[in-house]
Amino acid sequence: MKKIPLLDLRRGFQEIEEDIFRGFKEVFRSMRVLNGPNVEALEREWAEYLGVKYAFGCSCGTSALIMALIAVGIKRGDEVLVQANAFIADFEAIYFVGAEPIFLDIDPTNFGPDLDDLKHKITPQTKALILVHMYGYPCEMDDILEVCQKHNIILIEDASHAHGAEYKGKKVGSFGKVGCFSCGPVKNFNAIGDAGMVVTNDEKIAFKLRYLRVHGQVEKNHSHFPGFNSRLDELQAVILRARLKSLDQKNEKRREIAQYYTENLRGIGDLYLPPLDPPYRKSVYHRYMIGSSQREKLVNFLREKGIETGYYYPIPLHQQKAYLDLFNKRWHLPTAEKLSKELLAIPIYPELTSEEIEYIVSTIREFFN
Repeated sequence: MKKIPLLDLRRGFQEIEEDIFRGFKEVFRSMRVLNGPNVEALEREWAEYLGVKYAFGCSCGTSALIMALIAVGIKRGDEVLVQANAFIADFEAIYFVGAEPIFLDIDPTNFGPDLDDLKHKITPQTKALILVHMYGYPCEMDDILEVCQKHNIILIEDASHAHGAEYKGKKVGSFGKVGCFSCGPVKNFNAIGDAGMVVTNDEKIAFKLRYLRVHGQVEKNHSHFPGFNSRLDELQAVILRARLKSLDQKNEKRREIAQYYTENLRGIGDLYLPPLDPPYRKSVYHRYMIGSSQREKLVNFLREKGIETGYYYPIPLHQQKAYLDLFNKRWHLPTAEKLSKELLAIPIYPELTSEEIEYIVSTIREFFN
C-alpha cells in the first residue's frame, strides 16, 4: 500500500539545500541575525515580485494582519467584514484591535465572500474588509473593489494561501491598502518556521508598518507609537529568498495537478470539485478541495488506502467558541456551514509523482464506484 502524506516538507528541500546552508554560514559568521542584509533583500525582491512599493518581513501572518489593521486606523467600535470560512487568525486580528467582526457567507465558485451578502452587511460602522484568497483561489476583485470604493471601505487582503496567484495579470495582495502573507512551513512560499510579509503602496501606511514590528522605535530607544516585537529573522529570510526563485515554477506544477484532478474526477457521485480558472484568473492551489456529503466515509477510505487528507476549516469562524464566548452573536451563513461539513483537502504539492497522482484519482473513483 502506498503512503501519500497531505504535505511532505522533505521533498523539494534538496534543490535549495546548498543555497540555504551557504546563506546560514554567512549569517553565523556575521552573527547579524536580525535586521540584516537578507531581510532587506527579501523585502526588495518580494515587493518587486508583487509589483508594490513597500514590503516588510514580520514574524508571522497573524502579526501581519494585526499590523495592517492598526496601520490603516481600525479601532474600537469599528466593524470589519470577513468571510466565515477563513482561518481563526483573521478573527483574532480584528478582536485584538478592538473592532467587531462581521461574518460573510461565501461564494462556492472561488471561496471568497458572497457579493450579495457583502453588500447587505455594510453599515455606517463598516470600516474595512479582510478579503481572504482561500486555498489559493483569487477572489473576484473587480466587483469587490467597486463595492469598497463605493462605500469607502478599506480593503485588506489576506493572501496567506495565495502567494503568486493572479487576477487579470495582477498579483493578489497588491489590490488593497495592505496585503498580508503568512509564510509558515505549509504555505506555497514557505519558511522552515514561522514567517510573514506585509505589503502596501501607501507611504504613510508603510511608515507605520515598518516600525510597528519593532515597538514603534523610529529611532533606537525612541518609541513614537506603541508597537510590538514582530521581526523576521535572517535565517528565515535566507530560506524564503531561496524559495522565491522557484515559486512560479512550483505554482505552475500545482496548476497542472489541479487540472488533472478536475478532468479525471468530474462527474463522480456527489463529488464537489472547484471549477477550473477562467482565463483572467490564475490560482495557485495551496489546497485542492473536494467535497461530498459522505466526507467522513471518504476520509476513512482514503486513510485505509494510505492517502492523507485534511480539513480547512471544519468550524466556521462564527461557530468558534473563541468568538461565541466573547460576542454571543448567532449568524446564519448556509453556504459556509454546508461546505465546512463537506470539504476536504487531498494532496497537491509540486513533488507528487505521476504515479501518486493517478493513485489518488483511482482511489477516489473506487470509493464512489
